[in-house]
Formats: sequence, C-alpha cells, structure tokens
Amino acid sequence: MSYPAHRQSSRWHLGSLAQNEKHRSFRLSVNPPTIAWNGCPSSRGSAAHDQLEWAPIITWNTHTVKLSEAVSIYLRLKGKGRPITFQRAAERSCGYVIDVCGDKDIAAYTKADANAFRDDLLKRGLTGSSITRVFGTVRSVINFAASECGVEFRNPFGKVYYDRNAGVEERVPIPADVIRSLQQDCRRIDDDLRWLVALVSDTGMRLAEATGLLKDDLRLDDPIPHVVVREHPWRRLKTAGSARKVPLVGASLWAAQRVHEAVTDSTFAFPRYNKTDQTNSNSASAALNKWLKPHVPEKGSMHSFRHSMRDRLRAVECPADIVDQIGGWQTEGVGQSYGTGYPLEVLAKWMANVV
Repeated sequence: MSYPAHRQSSRWHLGSLAQNEKHRSFRLSVNPPTIAWNGCPSSRGSAAHDQLEWAPIITWNTHTVKLSEAVSIYLRLKGKGRPITFQRAAERSCGYVIDVCGDKDIAAYTKADANAFRDDLLKRGLTGSSITRVFGTVRSVINFAASECGVEFRNPFGKVYYDRNAGVEERVPIPADVIRSLQQDCRRIDDDLRWLVALVSDTGMRLAEATGLLKDDLRLDDPIPHVVVREHPWRRLKTAGSARKVPLVGASLWAAQRVHEAVTDSTFAFPRYNKTDQTNSNSASAALNKWLKPHVPEKGSMHSFRHSMRDRLRAVECPADIVDQIGGWQTEGVGQSYGTGYPLEVLAKWMANVV
C-alpha cells in the first residue's frame, strides 16, 4: 500500500508556533515511519495496515536560544545603566565558551563542554579567582536567558571543579607603623593622589568607592564629619550592602578637608579619574600602587588598607557587626537585614579608637 502523495515525506516541518506565555517557540515535526495499532506496530501490506486510517505521530522539539542570543537578551534587559565593564564581562566570558564549545542552544551544552571550557581557561593561565568570575558570568547569562524563555534544565556550568585558590596571591594588611609613616608622607607631598591614599587609609573604603566620590559626598559640615558611600551612574557599588556612611577621622578627615579647599572647578572629589562617563579606578590603582610599592610589605597594595582597617578595628575589640557596617561587608544572619544599622555616633566612637 502506498502512502498518499502528501504523506510520502518522512518528516514535515509545519512551522513555528509561539507559546507567548512562556516566551518559547516550538518546531512541530511529523514522523510516520511506524504506524501503531492498539499500541503494536503493524506491517505494511497487512490487513490491519490496509484498514488503518494513517495518522501522523507528532513530536515537539524545544528550541531555546543560542548562547550568543542569550548574551543579547541578558545585556538588553540587565545591562541598562551598568558600566561598560558589565557588558565586556558578559561578551568576553561567553565568547570564551563559544570559542571552545561552539555557539549552541543553551540547553544543548553538556558537562563535558563545561569541563572542556574549564581546561581551556586553565591553559590560558587564569587564576582560580578569575575562573570563578568567568564561570559566574556564564552561569548568570544562561540562567537569565533560560528563565526569560521558560526553559527548565540543569545548567552544566555549575559545580565545575577547579582549584579556587590556584595562582591567587594572599592580600596582606599594612602594619600600623607603616600606615602612620605613609600618612605623614601624604601630608608632606599634599597632592590629589596623596589625598586619595589618606582618605582610603583611615576609612577602609574600596579604592573605586573613593575615586568616584563627589565633593558633596564628603560631609564636613555635619556634626559628625563623614563620607557617604553611595552608587553613582559613573561608579556602581560592589554590593547593595556597600552603601553606607563612614566617619572621617585622622588622615581621612585631613584629606576630605584638602579636597574641599583645593578642588574648585569640579563637582568630583578626584576629577583626574572622572573625565569620562565612568570612573577610571584602574588608572588610580596603577598610579598609587606604584607609589606604595617601595614602602609596603611584599604583595601590599591600596586594597591592603582595607584589610588593615578590619585588623585595626579588631584590635580595639570593636563588635563584628559594627566592623562590617564600617567596611560595607556582608554580615551573616537574617536579623542583620532588619533596621538601619548603628548611628554615626557609635561608628565614630570606634573609628576614633583606631587613629
């Protein structure tokens, strides 16, 4: 028995159907290689076969999005207002995956692909912390695109083993006597670079946080002089908990006063590093670390002031949750998310003890 002419093809593509509520598209495929009668395949030419009205078997093949498309979705919806580094990280990290594994549908990647990607990153000489960032970005892009498209699957780029500490240099604090010596040098040289060093040295701020400050963020006329660390379009904060107020004491108070006295032609505290729409904290880091290098222990850097501030607060027996609030560190525990934190008066009392 021959099949009707329009049924002789083993597969027909009947087009794409959009399931809008899940933002998914489907390809409808028809496959009639075998006809079932009461659950059992029949043979061509048999009586049962001849009497059977042919009915196609319909299979649904889920079509998601390719990784390159996932990056576009991610950046279009999550990239608004983000710095250019956010876009570059997504494009670069997922570009590595495409180079190694190909530009596949996101649900088509396997654990073998993820392991091959890891091996390639190791061959490139990336440190454990850099690999962690790259994998984190890839997972975020894939998970977000899958959620938008209504695709449920286990992301193979999660739980990939590698040595997280490989090639990672330990960041060491700067001893208290060295900090005092550096602060004296800052007062003696008295320029914008040294104001930045002094400001960081007695607040424990991240360098990027300090570099992107406005002059108005340095509140010298308040009863307790302090710096307001807040997000700006030109400089985002690392975490939501990074937004905070830090009392100005010692060298940081001197630096804030010098900024207000000397910077008269800009709203930025450090205009040298805010000439475009993004704060150039990398340039500040390179210049300041070069100046610090002969004066600090091996592996010491501008970020070491942040480690030192935590040690200095511990040394005066400052409570851990106050330490976390001053530094903008995450405090463990559900209860820590309630309330607005300690008042400036309390923070200032402990900060005064470390200078």
